[in-house]
Amino acid sequence: MKTMINIALPKGRLGEKVYDMFEKAGFECPSIKEVNRNLIFENPELGIRYFWAKPSDVAIYVERGAADIGVAGKDILLEYSPDVYELLDLNVGICRMAVASKKDFRDDTEKTLRVATKFPNIAKDYYTKKCRDIDIIKLNGSIELAPILNLSDVIVDIVESGNTLKANNLEPFETIVGISARLISNKASFKFKTKEIEAIKAGLAALVEVK
Repeated sequence: MKTMINIALPKGRLGEKVYDMFEKAGFECPSIKEVNRNLIFENPELGIRYFWAKPSDVAIYVERGAADIGVAGKDILLEYSPDVYELLDLNVGICRMAVASKKDFRDDTEKTLRVATKFPNIAKDYYTKKCRDIDIIKLNGSIELAPILNLSDVIVDIVESGNTLKANNLEPFETIVGISARLISNKASFKFKTKEIEAIKAGLAALVEVK
């Protein structure tokens, strides 16, 4: 029997792009493209099993061993520091983690900086390195509202095109780190299924190099 590799993919546009890469690399699973309510999709001949997960949950499935490998954004890996191996930058889902504020904002370093974000650990780490005193305001959505309503001075968030910021009269002024999708592996799985995981990594790496 073939060794089965369980693969967690992020739901949404990024996951679809990533699955296309797996398919082009020779790890296809036709049933994943069928319209149905299935949660798990298998190709027994290739020894692969896919499932969709909320993007922020992929790393949990991989860390806990429910998935052998998966694809997670670098933002998730930096924010939650899961105990996994980061195998490959897939060079898709490219954006950046940035600090943004109102266009006329000027930082008064004598005062505590109020920072609204969905990523408190990334924000804390960034400002700790700058020795800046901050007050973290953890929000779960519509981060752009915070400086507009004077809840915060700045926001730390993912910026892709910057159009949402622009539409709300905000602008990014510092980039914290570049973000993209990464292939990750459970540590025990990598030890016991090295050959299979390395084959998948090599197939994807060849596609990344072609880009």
